[in-house]
Amino acid sequence: MKKLLAVFAVLFVVAGCSPEVGSENWCKELKEKPKGDWTANEAADFAKHCIL
Repeated sequence: MKKLLAVFAVLFVVAGCSPEVGSENWCKELKEKPKGDWTANEAADFAKHCIL
């Protein structure tokens, strides 16, 4: 049980460090990420926030 809580704590901290979707840093990070690794949501958000 303690290991499960530790895993959730690590995931929560890592998720908290990601830049906000649509921010300049987020757009920059996504541009550096191979397009084949983008999710459909990332592609849609990139088009909405970084291109338009």
